[in-house]
Amino acid sequence: MAKPEMKDFSFDGNGNFSIKKLPTKIEDLYVDEADYLAQLSELHKKIDKLQSRMYAHGRYGMVIIFQALDAAGKDGTIKAVFSGINPAGIVVHSFKRPSAEELDHDFMWRSMLKMPQRGQLAIHNRSYYEEVLVVKVHPSILLEGQRLPEEQTKNLEKVWEERYDSIKHYEKHLHQNGFEVVKFFLNVSKKEQSKRLIERIEDPDKNWKFEEQDVKEREFWKEYHEAYQELVDHTATEHSPWYVIPADDKKNMRLMVAQVIHERLSKLKMEYPASSPERHEFLQSLIATIKKQEAED
Repeated sequence: MAKPEMKDFSFDGNGNFSIKKLPTKIEDLYVDEADYLAQLSELHKKIDKLQSRMYAHGRYGMVIIFQALDAAGKDGTIKAVFSGINPAGIVVHSFKRPSAEELDHDFMWRSMLKMPQRGQLAIHNRSYYEEVLVVKVHPSILLEGQRLPEEQTKNLEKVWEERYDSIKHYEKHLHQNGFEVVKFFLNVSKKEQSKRLIERIEDPDKNWKFEEQDVKEREFWKEYHEAYQELVDHTATEHSPWYVIPADDKKNMRLMVAQVIHERLSKLKMEYPASSPERHEFLQSLIATIKKQEAED
């Protein structure tokens, strides 16, 4: 089967982006369950190897952002793609409704606190992009909950434009300091979302995943897609493109996400620190000490 090029699903601010024309389903990238698991396992190994090199190299970090509508599969994708990767080099943050403390700061503050150290992958389940998604669809959140000065919120279109600019400048700042930003929008269809929400209701073991608010938010499907269209148009750049991943098939989605992460890690110029001849000779001398210690036991 022909593998799609990940660049065909990425948008860097050049050309025309139209969310309405993008697929939510593509031809299967796997033959069967065993083939899917084998492909994913191979990608795990490759990502783990590159992440270990990143950790040892100590100059790069990577922020991996997942944005999607409800039931698109963010949690499952994060679990599937990053299982088997050395946990010392990965941190995962799920951003919920802002706390009172978080609302006492600017809209990007809480995300900044969760950025990776050099050598780490930081996975953000939702992010500062919520501030131009749910807040844009429901501006009362901004006007009543975020306590900005009144003069700053008289022109809401200006607010969104300024937030796009803040985000774009921040991601450029991260890139300039060795932190890559990889952004995924998991693009699920309304029909598939319906199916998954009903499954959460019908299966008692999945009831904990279901929130009544998810049903109410479906009434704003069009508004959310318009918001995604706008944010991709305004925040996709060459160094920080958006990847719009078809999400109706979870296995395809996970393979594609893993492939993108592997490709982005592969582009970084990373090496394990070289050992000098003197260092190597010194370490060799310790072998005798280790063997002597073993004999003493």
